[in-house]
Amino acid sequence: MVVCVCNAIRESDVRQAVRSGAQCPRSAYESLGRRPRCGQCLTFAREIIDEERAAA
Repeated sequence: MVVCVCNAIRESDVRQAVRSGAQCPRSAYESLGRRPRCGQCLTFAREIIDEERAAA
């Protein structure tokens, strides 16, 4: 599933970033060499990050 259309970031990308230590959407995006643009994806990215951290 696509999380961020502006940066073509997939859910699996965000989950892998969290497993590598990202704590928030911005740090997840930075680890992928990108940064939020329009910001509409940040809420969804946060939900994925919270899910991934809870599962750890």
